[in-house]
Amino acid sequence: MPSIFISGGAAGIGLATAERFAAEGWTVGVYDINDQALAAVAEAHPEMITGRLDVTDAEQWERALAEFTAHTGGTLDVLDNNAGILISGDLAALSPAQVKAQIDIDALGVALGAQAAHPYLKATAGSHLVNIASASAIYGQPGIAVYSATKFFVAGFTEALELEWQADDIRVVSIWPLWAKTALAETDAKSTKTLGVRLTPQDVAEKIWESVHPNTLDRLTRRTSYSVGTQTTVLGNASKFIPNSVSRAVNKLLSQ
Repeated sequence: MPSIFISGGAAGIGLATAERFAAEGWTVGVYDINDQALAAVAEAHPEMITGRLDVTDAEQWERALAEFTAHTGGTLDVLDNNAGILISGDLAALSPAQVKAQIDIDALGVALGAQAAHPYLKATAGSHLVNIASASAIYGQPGIAVYSATKFFVAGFTEALELEWQADDIRVVSIWPLWAKTALAETDAKSTKTLGVRLTPQDVAEKIWESVHPNTLDRLTRRTSYSVGTQTTVLGNASKFIPNSVSRAVNKLLSQ
């Protein structure tokens, strides 16, 4: 039975992903820092393996993965680096603690998770590392500058590991949603109004499912990024071809 470990899995996109994979018979690990949300998942989905995880703590990553893979014979088909936070506001208005928390969870946590999962992924034929990026990494977004920057990190990190881990038969991909109907979208960032909050957690979960079941073309081209929704696809593709000055003007219109 294939297995997936999901950080930040007790709510939002993480929970939708857990439910999507569980419906297909996968062994699902839901790990989170929110004890109340974990208890709710354990009650609603007793078939899932749940546990507490602070993604900024390397030792907790090691313990959580060892605990989960004890149920799978030491293998891991998918690590879904899903945990993340967003604190909106101009950089000058944020506290140093708010800046640090976003970098620690959204960037450091992704790197620590990948590092801790590597031995298990390497031991599993055809395994996947899935990193949750964001449309905010297409062009830096004012009002959510730190969050946006961490998603640039995720994008670059994914591309680097795709090359670095190819010899280990680990496929590394990133998922690029725009705003989805989760707690992260409960922000005063202007782009939630100009672009709307149109995606559901299930939309993103479906794209994650697609990414770990690649078609022949995706495998041949070593596809690393999966946009979620038409808006992200259009914005992402346009940014590759239009001049930077035009991209800046479009993003200023959408976000300020």
